[in-house]
Amino acid sequence: MKFILELFKNITSNLLIQVQEIDSEFNWTKLFNPEFYINLELGGVPIGIYMVLFIVFAETGLFIGFFLPGDSLLFLSGIYCEALAKPLTFLPPGYSPVFVIATLIALSGIIGNIFGYWFGSVYGKNLYQKKDGFFFKRKYLDHSESFFQKHGGVAIVFARFLPIVRTFVPIIAGIVHMKKSKFMLYNIISSILWSFILVYAGHYLYSLFLEKFDIDLKHHIEKIILILVAVTTFPLVMKAIKARKLGKADGSSDE
Repeated sequence: MKFILELFKNITSNLLIQVQEIDSEFNWTKLFNPEFYINLELGGVPIGIYMVLFIVFAETGLFIGFFLPGDSLLFLSGIYCEALAKPLTFLPPGYSPVFVIATLIALSGIIGNIFGYWFGSVYGKNLYQKKDGFFFKRKYLDHSESFFQKHGGVAIVFARFLPIVRTFVPIIAGIVHMKKSKFMLYNIISSILWSFILVYAGHYLYSLFLEKFDIDLKHHIEKIILILVAVTTFPLVMKAIKARKLGKADGSSDE
């Protein structure tokens, strides 16, 4: 685990150094913009695909990765699938860039969840004793546990499409020692659905808007990100509002 954390820190530090060399006016808020990672170059070499795969792994396998862009990153990966697939020179001629990118992201998501499950089974219970910090909040763990208990194994599928929850649900599955074969089934299904739906949606919507309406979605990335963030976080906001109302109702009844 320490090795993974150090690797994550080193990659982030190197990225900041590279960006600062290229752009002296670098703004740290770019780290929350998925387009920044997709178009990233290192020494003139495009490394977007490797950044995308690492972020998917981190968001689904490392509890500190919950703040990274997930759904919007996959959607934009569909839009930029050809550019992302270019560095993969080992691929045979005539391959489908969108299929390759979706498949690689699905594999990264599967591996991420496996790591999350392992971490939960070995170290997960210690998280309940951990104090809140910049990367970790106890409430994230509690919400994910409640979500898992409510939906069972299917929670792994649902969680893929919910920010924050998808980071902690595999850890919860490991903590409760969910049967490995059952976990892997839901893990594979959820990762394939999440990856292919969002990547292909980005790819085909980009083509549709360009051909039918002469609108290049690449010029409206910020709007797309805002819409995706609003859509994916809406269920979490509604759940938080509902929990607050129930808490107030319980408080008034106790009085």
